[in-house]
Amino acid sequence: MDLTLWLPRFTAAMEETFGERLLFLGLQGSRARGEAQEDSDIDTVVILDRLTAEDLAVFRAAAETLPYGEKLCGFVSSAGVLRSWDRGELFGFIRDTVPLKGDLLALTPPTGREEAREAVHAGACALYHACCHNLLYDRSGAILGALYKSARFVLRAKAFADGGEDCPDLTTLRAALSGKDLEILERYLALRAGETAEDLDAWGGPFLAWAGRLVETYAPDQR
Repeated sequence: MDLTLWLPRFTAAMEETFGERLLFLGLQGSRARGEAQEDSDIDTVVILDRLTAEDLAVFRAAAETLPYGEKLCGFVSSAGVLRSWDRGELFGFIRDTVPLKGDLLALTPPTGREEAREAVHAGACALYHACCHNLLYDRSGAILGALYKSARFVLRAKAFADGGEDCPDLTTLRAALSGKDLEILERYLALRAGETAEDLDAWGGPFLAWAGRLVETYAPDQR
């Protein structure tokens, strides 16, 4: 698909559907980062003045009229709910969103290094739990690969929380990391390039230890 042609059509469809109620449109995920493959989803952000179940039905009907509408996924919300969202999650959400219409910063509270630390802690908790479950029960290389992919976002938040600049792409993020953090990113890059985590314990063990250290280091009582 040609995203440069599709996005204006999507924007026009949302404007026609919701009119002045549409406060913000954005793009996230691999297509926003320029890393999409042919079968990648289209992760969009749609913020309305308010949101009901009926609005979701209207959105779904509008999406069905678009080419590649079946690939649409992402975040739909009211402005009020978005303003009250978890600050740690908002840190990554704001930075992962490319605006198409409107100003996301005008709809969200400010986020800085404290929110980045919250994002690191929450992300590391989720990764630790999922990795432990996978090593015990699922024993899946695909799941472990997905966890390494998610780790890049925790690493981005960590780099900023530790006093660095924001690292919006893999090149700047890699340059900002060192030690175990860099090892985790390098393993993700290897998986992304086609390597497989055939020895699950050899790949999962370091990941579990890394996530566990972050959970302890970035816990609220350590801030």
